[in-house]
Amino acid sequence: MSIGFMLPHPDEAVIWRGPRKNGLIKQFLKDVDWGELDYLVVDAPPGTSDEHISIVQFLQATGIDGAIIVTTPQQVSLIDVRKEISFCKKVGIKVLGVVENMSGLKQPLSDLRFVKLGEGGGESDATEWALNYIKSNAPELLNLVACSEVFDSSQGEPRRCVGKWPSHFLEKCRWIRSFAEQPRKGGRVSRIKSAV
Repeated sequence: MSIGFMLPHPDEAVIWRGPRKNGLIKQFLKDVDWGELDYLVVDAPPGTSDEHISIVQFLQATGIDGAIIVTTPQQVSLIDVRKEISFCKKVGIKVLGVVENMSGLKQPLSDLRFVKLGEGGGESDATEWALNYIKSNAPELLNLVACSEVFDSSQGEPRRCVGKWPSHFLEKCRWIRSFAEQPRKGGRVSRIKSAV
């Protein structure tokens, strides 16, 4: 469920203050028939705002087990993670763990797209040519996996951050191509439902 589904145009901005936002959060959490849930994922903005307070107030009455905080490797994101952990402690929500998302990409070479750069700055797809060239001249390279940092490395900061609190670092989330392609193909990734 998302307010984006209710907008007349996907690029339209929602410019609301506290009472209207809180009313919508309440409506999402109390009036939507979520059915039988294993997990409810609430994608909230970073920091500790009115939205977070409203979400906690509405969900504490349901007996939630705790929160999992998701971060990215950048230091600016980790500043908010420390605040979120402190927020959860102050409002009595157990932090079940912290997940570092978008840490890196591991992709078989055969799944990559190769681009040939033109003299005028243009580019053309050279994937088929590149893979055939590799297959003919260095087939052992097709068994390699290309790795890349999506963002600058956090150098283990989420793990250290969690070490100060009674929580767990739930490791890094790898980008999994088949999961990313599921929504485009009309499929579902898991039974986890998401709100807000």
